[in-house]
Amino acid sequence: MTNTPSLPTNPVFVALDTPDLDRAVALAHAVRGHVGGVKTGLEFFSANGADGVRAIVDLGLPVFLDLKFHDIPNTVAGAIRAVAGLGAAVVNVHASGGPAMLDAARDAAESVGGTSRPLVIAVTVLTSMDDGDLSAVGQTPPAEEQVVRLAQLTQNHGLDGVVCSPAEIEPIRAACGPEFKLIVPGIRPDWAASGDQKRITTPRQARDRGADMLVIGRPITGADDPAAAAARIAEELGVSA
Repeated sequence: MTNTPSLPTNPVFVALDTPDLDRAVALAHAVRGHVGGVKTGLEFFSANGADGVRAIVDLGLPVFLDLKFHDIPNTVAGAIRAVAGLGAAVVNVHASGGPAMLDAARDAAESVGGTSRPLVIAVTVLTSMDDGDLSAVGQTPPAEEQVVRLAQLTQNHGLDGVVCSPAEIEPIRAACGPEFKLIVPGIRPDWAASGDQKRITTPRQARDRGADMLVIGRPITGADDPAAAAARIAEELGVSA
């Protein structure tokens, strides 16, 4: 894409995975001095809609609106234009939606123009899935090969980057080069529980391998002191907001 927006120096986006708007706003306020941005997802959007997203955007932190659009090209194009108007800095679609859908998402973002254009990222394989899960839904394992294949498809159709697990950072970098953005969930500090993510690594390891954005949720939002947890991660990474 042309005029690619930049990401914050601090790569940590904290996942505000809650339907409670007041809690999401409170969490964002608590961590804002220690993270580069926040992520709001389907649970939050389903409960709060566009007004909820605007409330988070108005706090002044970059927002990754993680809705994973996957539909016919015209519908996805309209959805991209709609969420871009909310001020989201990063939006995403499923790479498995195919070439025409990816083209429509790209063109819709380009139509926004200027600095307000969001980064458009494609989801490859969800980090909750392993090789057995891929086989169960009729996709060909191993996960790494499927992820790289979808990343190359995404790049070939002009999107800004992909969502991938920490394990696939290096293979995608080798296949797609240094400018392609890699947004990486499944991040857990070594002092936090792994939860339901099956393919994980620490923030420092992911950053050192080449991740551009680290999406971190429960190790921060589930901590007794979210601000202190976010600050600890920022210190480990040697960054500030």
